Amino acid sequence: MTARVLPSGDRAILVECGSLDEVLALGDRLRDSWRDGIVDVVPAARTVLVSVDPARLPLDTARSWLAGLAMDGAGGTAGARAPVPVAPAVARATPAPTVTIEVRYDGEDLDEVAGLLGSSPAEVVALHTGSVWRVAFCGFAPGFAYLVTDHDNLVVPRRGVPRTRVPAGAVGLAGVFSGVYPRESPGGWQLIGRTDAVLWDAASDRPALLAPGTVVRFRSIG
Repeated sequence: MTARVLPSGDRAILVECGSLDEVLALGDRLRDSWRDGIVDVVPAARTVLVSVDPARLPLDTARSWLAGLAMDGAGGTAGARAPVPVAPAVARATPAPTVTIEVRYDGEDLDEVAGLLGSSPAEVVALHTGSVWRVAFCGFAPGFAYLVTDHDNLVVPRRGVPRTRVPAGAVGLAGVFSGVYPRESPGGWQLIGRTDAVLWDAASDRPALLAPGTVVRFRSIG
């Protein structure tokens, strides 16, 4: 892994990674060696921000630990300082869940996506539902998750001209990602279906249905 481990204020560490694959790998290592004192982990396309409670996990200790995780398998320094003793790993309260999302595959761009991929609409649906997806990171809008899978057979470009209105629940593809629009908004993804699943509920104890690390399966209905 090619990474830089940087301070981000007095309560967080930012790890800059070389690729999305490195972000996902670091996220796995974080989940496997969770430490008391971690407040939140926020992955993005090329970075992972780890916020901590300094009273339970001093910042220098957190930085040393993260540098070690970033160096795993890389043989580099990852900007690490001299090693600092790190508290033992603790089990996470709950493992990352698996969520099944039911989809009506009647999206406006389904035929166009099939043409771009040199396949039929039915083959696109079969591949989308037959793939295991994972939340790489969240952004764009509350509850919007960027999903990735372990193949590139559904990689398509964004639309040349974005739509000014994409309905809530629209299921789309763009580049290596799939995603579900949690609310009506502009958007340039290729729309292949729609779901009634609630992606964001501000009144809930856990507002977002999909969090980083969540495994997602799509199921065709209707």
